[in-house]
Parts: sequence; C-alpha cells; structure tokens
Amino acid sequence: MIMRTVRNQPRTKREDLVKDLKAAGTTVTKKKIGNTLRCEELKSCNTRKVPLLKKVHVQVRLKFANEHLNDSEEKWVKVLWSDETKIELFGINSTRCVWRRRNAAYDPKDIIPTVKHGGGNIMLG
Repeated sequence: MIMRTVRNQPRTKREDLVKDLKAAGTTVTKKKIGNTLRCEELKSCNTRKVPLLKKVHVQVRLKFANEHLNDSEEKWVKVLWSDETKIELFGINSTRCVWRRRNAAYDPKDIIPTVKHGGGNIMLG
C-alpha cells in the first residue's frame, strides 16, 4: 500500500501514510515508512520548480538556441546579464518534498510548474 500510494502521488507525506495505514487497521511509525521507502531506493527531495511552458514556447526557445549555437564568445560578452529576485507578496513560497528515485528530478509528477506572470509578487533587479 505504501509503494502504490507513493508511486501514484509522490508528494505524499509520511504523516498521511501513517493515517491511511491506521485507518486500514495497521499501526506503523513515520520512521518505519521512511526506512521502507529508502529500501525501495526512494529519497525525499525538494521538488524542482520549472516554468510552465506550452509546446510553442519550447519550440521558440529551441529555435533560438539552435540559431545562436555557434555564436562567438565576443558576441556573448556584449550581452547584459541581470540578476533578479522574486518576492512573493501572498501565496505559498515554501519548498515541498517528493519521494523520487535517482535521476528522476524532472519527471512531470515530481515538479511544480510555475507561472511567470501569476501576480502577487515583486521583481527586484
């Protein structure tokens, strides 16, 4: 039951698994659940945040990358790079954990899509 739940919902917390098993009539500790998942080579990691891109956006980015693949270093030195910081005014800005296997960081189940112009934040540059 533990593996099936985590496979279907990787963001499931150990506390939720304890409650589900208790409701099914089995008493298990959070530590035992964590050990079981680690034995199955699953690790609790922070979810990756990636931009929510449509297929059109991916195609445009790929086209740009291919067009500028062989640009000289002198051309890129002239590009102005800026650092920006995003501050959330309201909403959840915390990290979330997910149970995943090694090299599965960008599996669609294991990421949190972000929206660039979602409102409720300030960009400082």
